[in-house]
Amino acid sequence: MKTLYVSDLDGTLLRNNERTSDFTNSVINDLTERGMIFSYATARSLITAKKATKGMVAKIPLIVYNGAFVIDNITEYILVANYFDSSVYEVIDDLLENKVYPIVYAYINGKEKFSFVPELCTEGMLKFLNSRKGDVRTNVVNSVADLKSGNLFYITCIDEPYKLKPLYEKYKNEFHCVYQTDIYTNEQWLEILPSKVSKANAVRQLKSLLQCEKIVAFGDGKNDIDMFELADESYAVENAHEDLKKYATGIILSNEEDGVAQWLAKNFI
Repeated sequence: MKTLYVSDLDGTLLRNNERTSDFTNSVINDLTERGMIFSYATARSLITAKKATKGMVAKIPLIVYNGAFVIDNITEYILVANYFDSSVYEVIDDLLENKVYPIVYAYINGKEKFSFVPELCTEGMLKFLNSRKGDVRTNVVNSVADLKSGNLFYITCIDEPYKLKPLYEKYKNEFHCVYQTDIYTNEQWLEILPSKVSKANAVRQLKSLLQCEKIVAFGDGKNDIDMFELADESYAVENAHEDLKKYATGIILSNEEDGVAQWLAKNFI
């Protein structure tokens, strides 16, 4: 039986320094050489995911932006893409009317970009953007109208909960919305994606693409719940959100203790 092993990154496969450890890289590289089918599903882009997992050899498609894309890690060719339709422009207008200024991700002239208006950035947005200094996707715009350029696929808002929570409640049934506190900065995030986008849908697509019969998933956050519901077996790291643990087949060591790699080393046959 072909099994797809798929892990979340931040708080799960990555340690708190936002990197995979040498031990995790060694275990996964060794097991994939022996035939394990391993991938990861992350809210990160391919660029930042690759930086965080430097040293890990992953030769199969990867799930990024919470499932917006399935991308071949070798060729970087997009295998599955999910974009917003024109209804997203009204959402952006609504955010702006509520004085919430988003970072908007889109493909513009065939290149991935994230656009923002510097003068409208919150402190939380600036922290995030400072962590992305030198990123080739950076697209500074002078007008909020320019936030609508290209094929949009992902919107990030980093602001105060009292501003973001009502917007989450308003759009959570119309789009795929993720409302959570960033584990590194403690800033409140609201992420908005096309309605069909989810880690679970992307894992389902990847399972079919690779002709696997079984899914074993690993995670730590509430946004991993749908993936756990899909999986045949699911394991939450010790540091996982209590809500996720309710859906887990079992609890493994924490991310700081390389829980995923430790489990794989003992259980992959």
